[in-house]
Amino acid sequence: QVKLVESGGGSVQAGGSLRLSCAASGYTYRNNYMGWFRQAPRKREGVAAIYTGRGYTYYASSVKGRFTISQDNANNTVYLQMNSLKPEDTAMYYCAAAAGVVLAWDRPDDYNYWGQGTQVTVSS
Repeated sequence: QVKLVESGGGSVQAGGSLRLSCAASGYTYRNNYMGWFRQAPRKREGVAAIYTGRGYTYYASSVKGRFTISQDNANNTVYLQMNSLKPEDTAMYYCAAAAGVVLAWDRPDDYNYWGQGTQVTVSS
């Protein structure tokens, strides 16, 4: 049974930092895509993703230069370091893992497994 456990959310002031973690178990971690999404009012938005086999990374334009996705292969864990946070980054953040072909890193439908979500709140 695949399980994704997120941690690290919280409340910070604008300009602050948070690091989210996503620990995967029961999942073929290597050579797959893992991503972070956030829930906007009407859609789930892709924030960043990593192809764990090669370490290729992908970012939404809104977070590029501020967020960094990384991996710890020994512990099947993916991180999202979020710096220079803005109030518009406020959302529920979800970790996702793909188990097959990914047509686009930011397409929620391409991911098979999801974590329970962790809330990030940025105040101005």
